[in-house]
Order: sequence, then C-alpha cells, then structure tokens
Amino acid sequence: MDAEGWVLLAVEKLGWATEREIIRWLDEAGEELSRLELQRALAALLAGGRLEQKGELYRRATPKGAKSAFDALFED
Repeated sequence: MDAEGWVLLAVEKLGWATEREIIRWLDEAGEELSRLELQRALAALLAGGRLEQKGELYRRATPKGAKSAFDALFED
C-alpha cells in the first residue's frame, strides 16, 4: 500500500484526526511515514476530494453523489 492508502486507512479508523494522531496510528500499525510524506499524502487526498479538513482535523470525505441524486429526484 502506498502512503496515501495508509493515511486514508488511518483516518477511516480514527474518524476526525490530527496529523499527530495519524502518525501515532501509523507507527502502531508498523508503517513509518515522515511528516513531509504525511503532509504530501494529506494534500493529495484533500485535492482528490477523498478527505475533508476542518482546522487541524481530517476525516474521510462524505460521498456527495447519493445526496445530489436524491435532491434531483425530489426537486420541486
């Protein structure tokens, strides 16, 4: 698994998480990433819409396809 995959897995397991919490989870899982690698992975996941950021916290992005389909179906 690449760095982005590990970071995404960590965020899925942790829910809302800071960089420090993600690093700690990765260390416990046996995967070591530098802060620079983590920041690059987070930036790529944010740019790809797979993560959301609120302040210093990250979480898995909520799927928006179902909501937009539902809204379009029942639009007045």
